[in-house]
Amino acid sequence: MSSDQLDDIEDLDDIEDAVDQADVPEIDEGRYLYCIVRADAGDTLETTGVDGEPVSVVVEDGIGAVVHECDGIYDSADLTEIRRWLVRHQVVVDEAGEAFGTPIPFQFDTILQSDDDGVREWLRSESGMLERALSGLADHWEYRVEVVETDPISDDALIERDERLSELDDRIGDSEEGTAFLLEKKFEQRLTELRAARRESITADLQDRLDEHAREVHSLERSPSASLSDEMANEADAASDGETLSRLTLLAHEDDEGAIGSVLDDVAAHDGLEVRFTGPWPPYTFAPELGGDEESAGAQTQS
Repeated sequence: MSSDQLDDIEDLDDIEDAVDQADVPEIDEGRYLYCIVRADAGDTLETTGVDGEPVSVVVEDGIGAVVHECDGIYDSADLTEIRRWLVRHQVVVDEAGEAFGTPIPFQFDTILQSDDDGVREWLRSESGMLERALSGLADHWEYRVEVVETDPISDDALIERDERLSELDDRIGDSEEGTAFLLEKKFEQRLTELRAARRESITADLQDRLDEHAREVHSLERSPSASLSDEMANEADAASDGETLSRLTLLAHEDDEGAIGSVLDDVAAHDGLEVRFTGPWPPYTFAPELGGDEESAGAQTQS
């Protein structure tokens, strides 16, 4: 696993929402769920899961649930321990994808209150939806793109380009203190609007170009937190010099990865722009929500 992937693991599991322990039922016997895959009876996955637990594949009619036995949720006040659990969860899903093809991944700490027979019963009851999801996602993976302007455009350059901004700048210099204060507020607002419009334009143009090679393209928030959820600031973002212009996540067939890379190479060829491209990832953003019925004790770990 690369350093970029380790950075992005923080974007894969949401620990921002507090877990109300009073609402989490006690678990006498449960199965921690990593992902759903296509599998045959007798298939195994030789790896260890969260907290070193042995992982198994419970199969029913060609659909397998990658699980380990558990008797409670994973909750800790230790961020280092939480990060270790998250990394291990992601490793298991990655290895399942390598072994069986594109998985339907679960969020961290999704637990089915049941034994293996109960998992098989759940797989039977949800077989239609799971079959459609596995077929739809087959050979498709999630990729993430960030475009950073290493030398952001200056206020002076924006003043030269925008007539309204230039007019406000001239009026501020010729005004009394009170009027100048109000004009400065309008000036800053106009600057903010222009920068936002520029980011939106660049993002829209990039989305249009990527749409030709991806099945879905979603824009993420421009902050270090992405919609996939983050428990900590993304280290790569924090270390970046410049301004993030676009953050996108896309679902694409594995055969189109090269074409997507070529589009991003064209973007990176522009002076002052840096592109960060990571993947393939299991399709967390694009997978259906699973494990949310009353038989499940799904929870997001909270520090």
